[in-house]
Amino acid sequence: MPDRAPQPVDRQLPTDEARDLISLVRDIAQHEIAPKAAEEEDAGRFPRDVFTLLSRSGLLGLPFESEYGGGDQPYEVYLQVLEELAAARLTVGLGLSVHSLAAYGLAAYGTKEQRTEHLPAILGGGLLGAYALSEPASGSDAASLRTKAVREGDAWVITGTKSWITHGGIADFYTVMARTGEEGPRGITAFLVPGDAEGLSAAAPEKKMGLKGSPTAQIHLDGVRVPDTRRLGEEGQGFTIALAALDSGRLGIAACAIGLAQAALDEAVAYATDRRQFGRPIADFQGLRFMLADMATQIEAGRSLYLTAARLRDAGRPFARQAAMAKMFCTDAAMKVTTDAVQVLGGYGYTADFPVERYLREAKVLQIVEGTNQIQRMVIARHVAGPETR
Repeated sequence: MPDRAPQPVDRQLPTDEARDLISLVRDIAQHEIAPKAAEEEDAGRFPRDVFTLLSRSGLLGLPFESEYGGGDQPYEVYLQVLEELAAARLTVGLGLSVHSLAAYGLAAYGTKEQRTEHLPAILGGGLLGAYALSEPASGSDAASLRTKAVREGDAWVITGTKSWITHGGIADFYTVMARTGEEGPRGITAFLVPGDAEGLSAAAPEKKMGLKGSPTAQIHLDGVRVPDTRRLGEEGQGFTIALAALDSGRLGIAACAIGLAQAALDEAVAYATDRRQFGRPIADFQGLRFMLADMATQIEAGRSLYLTAARLRDAGRPFARQAAMAKMFCTDAAMKVTTDAVQVLGGYGYTADFPVERYLREAKVLQIVEGTNQIQRMVIARHVAGPETR
């Protein structure tokens, strides 16, 4: 293995507090996450102990209000934390992003009473969340979901199946979108469902090509009863909540993709400067140098794109178009960079002795989750050219 240590990313951070935060995250990544990443991913082990540590360190609630146990950090800082964690192990970076996605509905649309009761445990009490929108027959067409919630007095009874749920089966709470009214997006309502609710169960985790340490599973809701006090927002507002959460969540995926790509580039550079052929390091050969230059440029461009979107969000300005662009570009870049990293390492890149083959397998899913990149292109095109004509 190459022993050339990668140089930390030179980040533009808004405050000294943010710089200290990144230093803390790098320390955790270097000592608690990266050393066990390959072994645990190969074994399919979820690092719950790491998430407990992140919670105790105040890192599970960074972009949320301190009044409820959050960190009051702007999104431009939170996303760079995600990037650092994803570079050490994508399962951890993605897991934090999904946890924030699951907490968003409560934080943004919950009542004062709901936030006071539930957010402190979610943001700093060791709980882990999951976001339940997709179903076996409704993925990209999320508004056609079939899970139903029926009102019974002061409670709701939820029945249906959700699929592709990150943290499915291990989450302490699920933000569940269910149909309470008419067909289409206006008939959907959001609920905060406890992970141990009676009638809630999980199927066996999916067998995936990558991210084996991050469980993805169907969850079944068989007459799960939740009080109306766990309804988030108004009846029929669930799809609006879901889309608003995804706008922010896509920025999380973009940051994770850049972290993964950065890790692949670091490994490729270390190998290329250490490996010698024809009497000199292979990093001296122009063909390979140009590959490294292209990889670095795609990473830098992606980082700038997600940070631009984050700063718009922090300023309270519309950012949905930029979020879709960032998600699409950064995940496509991660796929290209990890593919090129394998090529730089040659035959060694195709073996499990080096991490780049794992990075390549992990990069693929980022082009799919939280809206495929084809859906992102549709979103961007609507902003640019207007809605499609029928």
